Amino acid sequence: METATDPSGGYVQSLARGLMVIRAFDEANPEMTLSEVARATDLSRAAARRFLHTLVHLGYVWTDGRVFALTPRVLELGFAYLSSISLPEIAQPYLERLVAEVHESASVSVLDGPDIVYVARVPTSRIMTVSINIGTRFPAYATSMGRVLLADLPPAELDAYLSEVDLAPLGPHTITTPAQFREELARIREQGWALVDQELEAGLRSIAAPIRDRSNKVVAAVNISSHASRTSPEDARRELLPPLLQTAERIAADLAVAPASRAVSR
Repeated sequence: METATDPSGGYVQSLARGLMVIRAFDEANPEMTLSEVARATDLSRAAARRFLHTLVHLGYVWTDGRVFALTPRVLELGFAYLSSISLPEIAQPYLERLVAEVHESASVSVLDGPDIVYVARVPTSRIMTVSINIGTRFPAYATSMGRVLLADLPPAELDAYLSEVDLAPLGPHTITTPAQFREELARIREQGWALVDQELEAGLRSIAAPIRDRSNKVVAAVNISSHASRTSPEDARRELLPPLLQTAERIAADLAVAPASRAVSR
């Protein structure tokens, strides 16, 4: 049935009402009788009965003949949405939540050759001499996100990377020798996160965690960055690391149901 008042002529009222019946079930009302569903949706009993029995037939609703309840099959509706979106879209709301909690900037990046590329970001204030936007690139070796990504590379790929990269000093504490850099990556690999203290730029301190796909491969990284005058390394480990790791886990959980072809698309 289409409504005559819809200017596009494409509104399907029966579909809207069917979704309204599904949404009527919630934490407070996990099971309802026909009369309760009709009352919650402002439908007639006859209409509510038709929608409920259609949903029962399709497997989205269960009934014992008196009460009705949703089945796990309704999760497919959310799965379809998650399967259609990419890493930046998945990460963005989690970054917003993280920034609201820690009051520092947060970003997600992927490894592209010798660089990291920012694919999602929620800033709080400008803490670098250059502006960071989606698509901004930095040398992976001097960044916290780059290091958690490099730490997951197979040995041959890491060897190739180190044979080509120039570990130039970009900040006052930049690691510039391959041996020391390998030691740092081994530490990151073991502890599961990276802290970079003024290695990319003076005054910039950041902490990062890996984002893994369904095969446990590190496909992206998420970080929190702050000015060194506001956050000591100890503060970062104590106050920023726990919510950061939780955010990485949440992004990874959603990423696990996204197709590999779109998961890390930019």
